[in-house]
Amino acid sequence: MNLRYLGRRMATFLLTIFIASTLNFAITRLTPQDPIAALLGRMASRGRSVENGAEITALFRERLGLDDSLPQQYLNYLLGLLRGDLGYSLAFFPIKVEAVILRALPWTLGLLSVATLLAFTIGNLLGALAAWPQVPRGFRWLVYLSMPFSAIPYYLLALILVYLFALTWQVLPLGGAFTVGSTRGRDLATFADMARHATLPVLSVVLAVVGFWALSMRGIMATVLGEDYLIYAQARGLRSRRIFSHYAMRNAMLPQVTALAIDFGRLISGQVLVEIIFNYPGMGWVLYNALRSADFFVIQGVTLFMIFTVAVATLLLDLFYPLLDPRIRY
Repeated sequence: MNLRYLGRRMATFLLTIFIASTLNFAITRLTPQDPIAALLGRMASRGRSVENGAEITALFRERLGLDDSLPQQYLNYLLGLLRGDLGYSLAFFPIKVEAVILRALPWTLGLLSVATLLAFTIGNLLGALAAWPQVPRGFRWLVYLSMPFSAIPYYLLALILVYLFALTWQVLPLGGAFTVGSTRGRDLATFADMARHATLPVLSVVLAVVGFWALSMRGIMATVLGEDYLIYAQARGLRSRRIFSHYAMRNAMLPQVTALAIDFGRLISGQVLVEIIFNYPGMGWVLYNALRSADFFVIQGVTLFMIFTVAVATLLLDLFYPLLDPRIRY
């Protein structure tokens, strides 16, 4: 791979992380609410006795560095990021923010990777086959049938699936990651239980985007069909299946890979809402609880993780892109 190409991509990645981290720090400080006072207020509203509230607030603010000047807080924030230290969770003190994130990270990554892979693969294959001349004409209506789902917001589609499959037909669980009271282990029964609970969250994400990928891929394939290299491949007597997979679909995938990098942020934001609706123990659920409790260290950590995930995914796609089209290296 061209070193100059790699250097430009890495520089863009680092600059994106720095700017996003700075905005992440600034936005959480714009709220007029004092997180420590809000935490003590919620404890008092639940009937818990809070004595010496002013002293406790001052002690926590000093311990967490909230009494420092904004430039000093920003410097401490950047130094903490370099050390991998995101601070303490206010709601679960003295648990560190990274511990809260790492506990929810496998659930989010598993759900996101499965949903993205299924939606991207099914949508592109469906769109490519719909534009291929050898495919029966009736098959092309599948693209139009998938389009209405793409017009429905993630959260509304998730609620519809809950109503149909969890409340009306009762074939899938309402939410959570495990059956309440079940024994968890590394056996087939546990993984089957996890898969049943993840089915509706994954299905809501897949249905919301598969129509977009199918329609986009069908349009790109329509422009590829008349290219000279396809005519040459047909003249050589290559099988239709090989022409479809190695020539037509491979070249049509280039814009789709670019669209995946751009659309990755929307996928993550949609999954956050899906996790909240299904009470799924991922990053979305952690962010929801942090917003409710004004735990802005956790809010900073989760938001930064989402930004980092999008940036890393974009970087990996940029590095993978030259494998699809070697001209990109130059």
